[in-house]
Amino acid sequence: METTFLFYDIETTGLNRAFDQVLQFAAIRTDRRLNEIGRHNIKVKLRPDVVPSPAAILTNHISISAFSSGLCEYEAMVEIHRLMNRQGTISIGYNNLGFDDEFLRFAFHRNLLPPYTHQFKSGCGRMDLYPMAIIYWLYKREALIWPQIDGKPSLKLEHLGAANHLAAGQAHDALVDVETTLELARRFIKQKKTWDYLEGYFDKETDRHRTEELPVVFESAAGSHRKALMVAGEYGPARNYQVPVISIGNSLAYPNQSLWLRLDLPQLQQTSAEAIAETTWVIRKRFGEPGILLPPHKRYWHGLGDERRALGAENIQWLKQNPELFQHIINYYRQFSYPFIPELDPDASLYQIGFYSRNDETTCRAFHRASPEKKAKLIDQFSSPDARALARRVLCRNYPSHVPDSFLREFNQYLQQVNPGKAEDAIVDYRQNRRTTPVQALAEINELKQNDELSADGRRLLDDLETYILSRFAQKTR
Repeated sequence: METTFLFYDIETTGLNRAFDQVLQFAAIRTDRRLNEIGRHNIKVKLRPDVVPSPAAILTNHISISAFSSGLCEYEAMVEIHRLMNRQGTISIGYNNLGFDDEFLRFAFHRNLLPPYTHQFKSGCGRMDLYPMAIIYWLYKREALIWPQIDGKPSLKLEHLGAANHLAAGQAHDALVDVETTLELARRFIKQKKTWDYLEGYFDKETDRHRTEELPVVFESAAGSHRKALMVAGEYGPARNYQVPVISIGNSLAYPNQSLWLRLDLPQLQQTSAEAIAETTWVIRKRFGEPGILLPPHKRYWHGLGDERRALGAENIQWLKQNPELFQHIINYYRQFSYPFIPELDPDASLYQIGFYSRNDETTCRAFHRASPEKKAKLIDQFSSPDARALARRVLCRNYPSHVPDSFLREFNQYLQQVNPGKAEDAIVDYRQNRRTTPVQALAEINELKQNDELSADGRRLLDDLETYILSRFAQKTR
């Protein structure tokens, strides 16, 4: 089986994984040596129910006129799913596992496509160049010129691209960002030993094996506790992108998540059984995904600095001396589960509904093969209420001329929920984040226009977006 890399990037209407949508998907497929095999640039029409975020439009510079061209979302997602699920494909981007991958996962779910198969099936897998860049910045700085922005190091793709002349064109155009990411990978792969080592962190079994080789710092009633450095972008350059941690077992509710307690927090020693959530910080880690766990060798541990090394050692001693309280901490995090959200919108239900039955999976495949006219006749065959609702929305969003009147009436009721009179009545996602409403977007546009530094092009983009929102969601925006 031939393994290929699919370098990709997306531009979206906003940051909400469940409710926003992809506007552009770009990808370059390469062989294992990063020689280009082919490229793709998919433009996607705006769905009728989506309210674009003004800040997102200013970032990606996609105009309202561009919203009306391209594939409908359903057909675009079918094509993207096919590209990412081609046998032996390793999907790779820059911070793709922090954003793009989950965004696409919800898009696949929304369009009744298997949301996880590109992670494991038919030799497929995923990598992320961002945590790899952090390791190169920490230990192989000769690989690149590392930009400083306002006196601080920046690992943003646009800054790395500009400092190293990785690609020509406007940042935040998906294809330009893919070209930049690919050229960045070509710089990194010249340090072949480091590249091969870091690839192992995106292989579940290699990552698991490395974790099991981490040193045990002490034992408790809960088992062995291993010591490591957790490296991830969220900790920032001030902490050298790394924090000291010890393992505290696996989640009971989500068995594929290992749990790691941060050791560099002074408030840890103020923990009580009632204040665990306020004074402790546990990181949830899946094998083959960021963050990267490094062994506590001196050459790595030194990067913590004297103060954090000393605090980590103190906190380990405190945990040893307070075994009963430590057990409370372990039990709290191992037993924690996210609350069930009643009447969660089907678009946001990916994690809550779990996997479809085999019969529903079979119906999904038949649904994708059918013409728009015949898709409607298959919907009653789904046993899952969410699948039936999503299938009706697929037709209403993408093929309204082929939809029964009963579906359109239901979809119009949904559009009224999208455009509530009060912000607190907005639809919420699986994290209780509210969907962007027309009124909210108009208020944001007005605020952004007050910025004296707004360019003429930016003002034009906002004016066009304002006109679109007022015309598309007329009833409650005035």
